[in-house]
Amino acid sequence: MVEESVLQQVERELGVRFPEDYRRLVLSGDRVKGFFPPADDFLELFAVEDIVGINAAGELQARFPGAVAIGGNGSRELLVYDFREPVPPLLLLDTVTEDWSEAIPQAASLTEFLHAFPERGWLWGVEDD
Repeated sequence: MVEESVLQQVERELGVRFPEDYRRLVLSGDRVKGFFPPADDFLELFAVEDIVGINAAGELQARFPGAVAIGGNGSRELLVYDFREPVPPLLLLDTVTEDWSEAIPQAASLTEFLHAFPERGWLWGVEDD
């Protein structure tokens, strides 16, 4: 289980306050990592202790101001909060994308995303609508 003080330190270092549903999940000690049927897509939510380093390694803020990666698909796509918005939605970003123009909306909240993910998996673009 993650201590509140650890989560607060990560938030301070990133300059954000995570949405309450994400905070509850992290603080409960629940981990999300694996393939989810029937969509059979892979999802991992990163350990809170790793988020600062993962975001720094990818120079995410330089290319995507306001982005904070919290997970991914085990390949090169990252699940990010878009903190440019007052209520940050979740988007999918390819690590080789240059800017926000290729971000793919996933859900308005983590709760919505986790509820829909097992059935639909990752949304990859316009054809998913």
